[in-house]
Amino acid sequence: MPDPAASTTLVADGVVRGAAVSGPGWVRVVDGRITATGDGPPPDLLGAPDEVVRVGGVLAPGFVDIHHHGALGHDYGSASPEDAEVAAAHHRGRGSTTLCASVATAPLDVLVERVALLSDLVAAGRFAGIHLEGPYLDAGHRGCHAPDLLRPPSVTELRRLVGASRGALRMVTLAPELPGAVDAIRYLVAEGVTVAVGHTSCTAAQARAAFDAGATVLTHAFNGMPGLHHREPGPLGAALVDDRVTIELILDGHHVAPEPARVLATVAPERLALVSDAMAATGLGDGAYEIGGSAVVVTDSVARATSNGSLAGSTITVADAVARAVAVLGLDVAAAVASASSIPARALGLPAPGIVAGAPADLVVLDGGRVTRVLRAGRFLA
Repeated sequence: MPDPAASTTLVADGVVRGAAVSGPGWVRVVDGRITATGDGPPPDLLGAPDEVVRVGGVLAPGFVDIHHHGALGHDYGSASPEDAEVAAAHHRGRGSTTLCASVATAPLDVLVERVALLSDLVAAGRFAGIHLEGPYLDAGHRGCHAPDLLRPPSVTELRRLVGASRGALRMVTLAPELPGAVDAIRYLVAEGVTVAVGHTSCTAAQARAAFDAGATVLTHAFNGMPGLHHREPGPLGAALVDDRVTIELILDGHHVAPEPARVLATVAPERLALVSDAMAATGLGDGAYEIGGSAVVVTDSVARATSNGSLAGSTITVADAVARAVAVLGLDVAAAVASASSIPARALGLPAPGIVAGAPADLVVLDGGRVTRVLRAGRFLA
């Protein structure tokens, strides 16, 4: 494997550049960053001692997972810093080179402690930010979130959480129909935090009010919300026609059937963000687990809460969703990559991954939509 501090030229059958794949092509990496890229064979680099690595397949920007809870038995709501890094490494090794750590509903003091702990990992570059999914959620669409901990949003509580995060809090999912929600949205947006609408029973009018107040993401579309009805389109209908809103999709073959997933990809292709919503069982197997302190059983790789049988996150990585987007939804590779990289990054105000000079060499190699190799900061990951 090439030394990340050395000059390396990667040669591929194709390179994702914006909305298209061109190639064959090459990408030069020096000290973990892209310094040049082009089509055809690599040029004579004036005798530079490059190691030429032929990766085959298609080179693409690394993926950005803005919604995942852990892996390998570790949940960010309870994991030690060391275990959180183990979970993150699992996702990075499968192509998600940029990660936001999601924390499910918990008591306020626990959330403050978790946010503070994870903010240290954000400062160290392990995560790009923190996502709080709860506790400001609708009890009727709670999924696996603990019902006794759900409550209306409080700006006073949010001030504690924002302060504990030291700037690392990137997104908060809440139900906009709850008392105080609009004030909470405005406060969070003013603090630079993205607000997502989710786990909600809101009407389309309430969703529009949330988007007008500054919410810009819909958390895992179709899941944790009313269905799309022709007279009451609900939050999904409001989001589909609002160009300000990025729409998350868990494309694991269980959360959303192919037909409604294709609706999202057809109506909002430039706003569709593939997320894993991966829970602790990711990378392991069937058995008993927890997410946010709630008991979950995984059977045939499908996670369900023991309390109500609700789906409780997934056991995939974003790479699995990209492969399904190509194979099942019929997206071309460049479109699937955008939904896994630049679109979710833009939603949270993160630097957009791209194969351009000056960008970090966070890259994946794809063969038929499936990840075969991963580089982070120019280093091949196992």
